[in-house]
Amino acid sequence: YVYAVLIVGALMMVYVIFGGMTATTWVQIVKAVMLLGGATFMAVMVLAQVGFSPERLFQRAVEVKGTTAIMGPGGFIRDPVSAISFGMALMFGTAGLPHILMRFFTVPDAREARKSVLWATGWIGYFYLLTFIIGFGAIVLVATEPSYLDAEGALRGGGNMAAIHLAHAIGGSVFLGFISAVAFATILAVVAGLTLSGASAVSHDLYAMVFRKDADSDHELRVSRITTVVLGVVAVLLGIAFETQNVAFMVSLAFALAASGNFPVLILSLLWSGCTGRGAAIGGSIGLATAFILTVLSPAIWVSALGYAEAPFPYSSAAIFSVPAGFLSIWLFSILDRSPRAAIDRAGYREQRVRSETGIGAFSASDH
Repeated sequence: YVYAVLIVGALMMVYVIFGGMTATTWVQIVKAVMLLGGATFMAVMVLAQVGFSPERLFQRAVEVKGTTAIMGPGGFIRDPVSAISFGMALMFGTAGLPHILMRFFTVPDAREARKSVLWATGWIGYFYLLTFIIGFGAIVLVATEPSYLDAEGALRGGGNMAAIHLAHAIGGSVFLGFISAVAFATILAVVAGLTLSGASAVSHDLYAMVFRKDADSDHELRVSRITTVVLGVVAVLLGIAFETQNVAFMVSLAFALAASGNFPVLILSLLWSGCTGRGAAIGGSIGLATAFILTVLSPAIWVSALGYAEAPFPYSSAAIFSVPAGFLSIWLFSILDRSPRAAIDRAGYREQRVRSETGIGAFSASDH
C-alpha cells in the first residue's frame, strides 16, 4: 500500500509540474471514458446473472444477508443529524470543490460552461445509478464466494475492495486488470486535479495577486511547482496515515470543507447585493475553520485516526453546523463592513449579476 501511494504521489507531481492543465485534462477524459465503460459492463454482467431482473437481484441479496434490513436506510450513518449533515456536505460541497470550479476557466464562454455542467451532471447521475446494481451485485457474487473472504469471513482488503473483487467474479483476471487500471487512472486524475487547483491558488491567487503583485510569470510558475511538491508530500503522508479508513466517508469530509468554505461565498456573492469582499473572506474562513475543527474532533479522526477513546464532537459530519456558520458569518461581517471597498462591491453587484446570468462582458477562456 505504501509503495502504491508513493507511486501515485510521484506521478501526480509529474503530471502537474510538467503537464499542467492540458495533461490533467487528458487524464481526466481518459479516466471518465474508462470508468463509465467499465461500470456499465460490470452492471450489465451483474444483471445477466439474474436474468436482467433487478427484483431478483435484490431478492438474492436479501437471502445472502438473511434480513430485509439491507433494503432500508443503510447503517453507514446511523443518527439523523449525521445523515442530514452528510447529505448537505455532498450536495453543497459539489458546488464548492475547487478542482471542479476551475474547470469553468477552460471553456470559451458562459453558455459552454452551462453545457459542460449539464453533460457532466448527466453522466455522473448515470454512474450513480449503476452503483446500486454494482453494490447489490457484490453482495450476491462476492460475499458468497469464500476466495474473496478472509479467515474471519470479512472481505479481503476491506470494503474498498468490493468492486475490484466483483470485477474478478464476473470477468476474470482480464476484467480485474481493466478495473484496477480504471481505479488507478481515477485516483491519478482526481489527485492531479486537486493538486493543480491548490498550486494555482497559492501561486496565482496568493503569491501573484496578494504578496508579490509585481511578480512575473516565471516567478509564478516557480512558486506553482514548489507548491505542487509540498502538496504532493502532504497528500502522500495523509494517504498513508488514513490507510484503513473508508474512502467514501473520507471523501464526504472533504465535501464538508468545500460546502462550508466555498459554497456560502459563491451563493451570497452571486445572489445577495449586500455581500462584500471582506465579509466573504472572513465568513468563508470561519465556515472553513468550523468544518475543519469539528471534523478533527469527530469520531472519524479523533477516534479512528488519532486513537482517542471518545470524540468531543459526536457526529460523523460537520456540515449541518459549519455551513450555516459560513452563511451567517458572511452576512454579519458584510453588513458591518463600512469600508470604501464595501461600497464599491455593493455598487458593482448589478453589473456582476447581469454578467453571471448572460455572459455579457465576461472574459474569454485563458490559454492553458
